[in-house]
Amino acid sequence: MITKFTSAILDFIIPRFCISCNSKLELEQKFICDECDSKIKLIDQNLLDDEYKRKFSSDNYIDDYTTLYDFETEGTLQHLLHSLKYEKKFKVGILLGKNIGKILSEKIKNWNADYLIPIPLYHLKKAERGYNQAYYICKGISERSGLKINNRTVKRVKNTISQTTLTLEERKNNINNAFKIRSAKDIKNRKIILVDDVITTGATISECARVLKENGAKKVFALSVATPLNLTSSQVQKHLI
Repeated sequence: MITKFTSAILDFIIPRFCISCNSKLELEQKFICDECDSKIKLIDQNLLDDEYKRKFSSDNYIDDYTTLYDFETEGTLQHLLHSLKYEKKFKVGILLGKNIGKILSEKIKNWNADYLIPIPLYHLKKAERGYNQAYYICKGISERSGLKINNRTVKRVKNTISQTTLTLEERKNNINNAFKIRSAKDIKNRKIILVDDVITTGATISECARVLKENGAKKVFALSVATPLNLTSSQVQKHLI
């Protein structure tokens, strides 16, 4: 176990810097400084009822939905998510997952779910990136909530094109039949939480939920680190590349 004294020495020899503003981090700070951390905007949970209706109510595959942050461009959260997705900073995902598990603990507890499922990547994309960022978010949530992670039952079998410029109907067609279930017995009568980094239109997570429900899942909930309340999908995609 690394002691506080050892950490202080390591910080002196190999100083750490804030992912967002590049200022030197204090010993107790992780990835971002306190000032940048204070700028991350928690989402107003009262606004999520409208978001749920807009994204999920028509299909009836997602039973409930929540998220922690309001995604804003050129901000601390964008820098954190970018470092998680493209710079192999897995611990950022765990930290964000822990924040979800802590702040949204009551909601997660009320769902009474059996396990977490990270939205899977297509195998070629996962091979290119080397990992699935949603899995590390699940790890953080799991550490806080005690929920188990199931990352084997759902497989992504379709390499979908970017949804940035697509209409809502085109998005649904693009993601249609993108997932399959390896073993229906793993989800029969189960309550499942699907986890992703950012939910924009909800098309991807809805399609995954559809496949789960059609294979016997009792309830499916959607959970993400962030949702953009005032941005289009193309704006989000542009700032996460």
